[in-house]
Amino acid sequence: MVDTPARALPFGSLVTAMVTPFTADGAVDFDATAALAARLVDDGCDGLVVSGTTGETSTLEDSEKEDLYRVVAETVGDRARVIAGTGTNHTSHSVEMARRAERAGAHAQLVVTPYYNKPTQAGVLAHFEAVAAASDLPVMVYDIPGRSGIPITTETMLRLAEHPRIGALKDAKADFAAVTRVLAATDLDVYSGDDGLTLPWMAAGAVGVVSVTAHVATRAFRALVDAATAGDFAKARRIHFELDPVIRAVMTHIPGAVSAKQVLHLQGVLPNAVVRLPLVGPEPHELEAVLADLAGTVWDPASSPVGESRA
Repeated sequence: MVDTPARALPFGSLVTAMVTPFTADGAVDFDATAALAARLVDDGCDGLVVSGTTGETSTLEDSEKEDLYRVVAETVGDRARVIAGTGTNHTSHSVEMARRAERAGAHAQLVVTPYYNKPTQAGVLAHFEAVAAASDLPVMVYDIPGRSGIPITTETMLRLAEHPRIGALKDAKADFAAVTRVLAATDLDVYSGDDGLTLPWMAAGAVGVVSVTAHVATRAFRALVDAATAGDFAKARRIHFELDPVIRAVMTHIPGAVSAKQVLHLQGVLPNAVVRLPLVGPEPHELEAVLADLAGTVWDPASSPVGESRA
């Protein structure tokens, strides 16, 4: 798994879960979306999740999602894998979004555990199988019990791995023993769904990360993933430590969509930091905490030229 060439992976190896830029009045800003997608790929991403959690998928209309899939696919072409966030807690709705994503030119889909309903594991299995059967798009399963309310058990994950279209797992459960079993017993490409766990997960055999912080530090994450893939864990560990403050800044104080947009705006990458309710911009003390973590790093908007914090 770790010796698979990064560009040959069906979902990529450095995958940024893209924010969705909005205009000042809250409409989707497709021009800013295209520009951000191009920048991320130029800086080393070989996969982009469009309309995932960080993309504020829960406040996007279905037509907006489909248009986002299309715009990003047209922008990056075959330079990166476009992974459509299609999962909902309504199976037939997820099936419809899978078909829309395929029609719009996405290369794959990210499907989250059905949230709020709290189905049994039999229901989880049936949900993923139904969505996987709805299109020809390969599926990355997203296990994030902190948001979905339930985990995908290892036994269920092993059964899902038998489906011909289910090819990857984005693990945000932070259960090393569970992910080890999946790595040992399946051919799934496993991705860290927690930016700070990229190094240990890849040391065990994961192929990469689906990251929010990579918006801000794309090139550093590219270097980390490449070093770990090559087995150069001394270099990977050094980059891991360098990335620690930026990961804290983006992931620990406020929702990732809010913090990523704030930093990208301060760096001059996005024209604004607008989010849709129920998300709101940060309180002054929250933004201060984000900037305090970035202070003195190459990603500090106060010390870097506008738009140049691309380390």
